[in-house]
Amino acid sequence: MPLKTNRKYRCAWVGEEPLMIAYHDKEWGVPVRNDKKIFEFLVLESAQAGLSWKTILHKREGYRNLFAGFEPTKVARFDAKKVTALLKNPAIIRNRLKIQATIRNAKAFLQVQKEFGTFSAYMWSFVDGKQINGRRKSLADVPAITKEAGLFAKDLKKRGFAFLGPTVIYAHMQAVGMANDHEMACFRYKEIKNLTE
Repeated sequence: MPLKTNRKYRCAWVGEEPLMIAYHDKEWGVPVRNDKKIFEFLVLESAQAGLSWKTILHKREGYRNLFAGFEPTKVARFDAKKVTALLKNPAIIRNRLKIQATIRNAKAFLQVQKEFGTFSAYMWSFVDGKQINGRRKSLADVPAITKEAGLFAKDLKKRGFAFLGPTVIYAHMQAVGMANDHEMACFRYKEIKNLTE
């Protein structure tokens, strides 16, 4: 059952923290078609693997500052010296494999842009360009992965992306509005649905 905070019903996962509430109320589930914003979410989602989203939100500005404002062309040029410097900075998740994956993913992201014109066109093709309406009654109804997420993740892996398996990719799809998984009683469910109709 969605949580009632500030007199509004929100999805049960949100909790009471202002940062999480702001993210839920303004960003989560809103369709994103801007490549730079999509890259930002891919960076953050891959960093989140095995951690809580709250942890990542608290480090979001650190990522923005240290990963060139989420510019994939700049991140793709990061070298071993830059990786070493990043590993010393507590503003981000200091995991060598995740940092290296972000650089690798930036290079693969640029290749997808070359092939499809935009990463957005490529990404949205996995849902035929339209948001999936989850129609979730409760948090228990939200799957960890879907068929679309599995296909998307498999294709990303084939293209050289790392730390973006089906579970992480489904979380990404929810974040960038490829799926509306707000609980139906949540005030954002109808707002997001109306954006896409």
